[in-house]
Amino acid sequence: MTLILEPDTAVAHAWWWRTGDGPIDPADLALLSKEERDRTERFVHMGAAVGYVAGRAASRRILSELLDVPPAEIGLGRRPCPGCGDPLHGPPAVLHPDSPLYISISHTDGCGMLAVARVPVGVDVEVVREFPIDELAPTALTESERRVVLGTAEGDPRTRAFLRCWTRKEAVLKAVGVGITTDLSAVETRPELSGPAVVAAGVPGTPASWTVTDLAVPGTWAAAISVPADTDGSRPEVRLHEYV
Repeated sequence: MTLILEPDTAVAHAWWWRTGDGPIDPADLALLSKEERDRTERFVHMGAAVGYVAGRAASRRILSELLDVPPAEIGLGRRPCPGCGDPLHGPPAVLHPDSPLYISISHTDGCGMLAVARVPVGVDVEVVREFPIDELAPTALTESERRVVLGTAEGDPRTRAFLRCWTRKEAVLKAVGVGITTDLSAVETRPELSGPAVVAAGVPGTPASWTVTDLAVPGTWAAAISVPADTDGSRPEVRLHEYV
């Protein structure tokens, strides 16, 4: 198949795929760089290693179709951190070939995701599981988010309300390029809104506000994608694809 990414900067794409517990697919591992293979060996849990390898391999295969080069020739690395300039912990980037595309990669138990756009983009996916929400709320949620989440019925509804906040925060901060090193309790994600929400977050030199959209992945997971907010108030188009 041939994938085409529109020249329109108002369109973002996200691909999701399922991952197993092991073993690592040798064909996937063969696509990774030496640095990535070394990192794979440091994972303690096999499931995490499988997810990381599968994610890097799937990302290369998707980008191969977009950039019309073999997957093994896709060089993945990082952009410098917009906060401190360190090239070792900035957002992921396509280093080879030269490309106008921005990317974001995420993986969790059983699922991985790649987001691609012509503007800065962030994606996050989390498996739906039990969280110590009462303990996390003071540092992870704003005051209004706490009211929404803690006011939701206990059990799965409250977990999903918390994950709506969490994935939106992660998606926005990954789009900014700093990740969750910032104060999460200062990032308001408007979890009461089911549709796209505009979130204020950033560092000098990056957009001050972002549009974050929940992604309709299977119910086992929760996910969100973020791109810079349009100044005219229009909503970016997000296209979600299953990669198999």
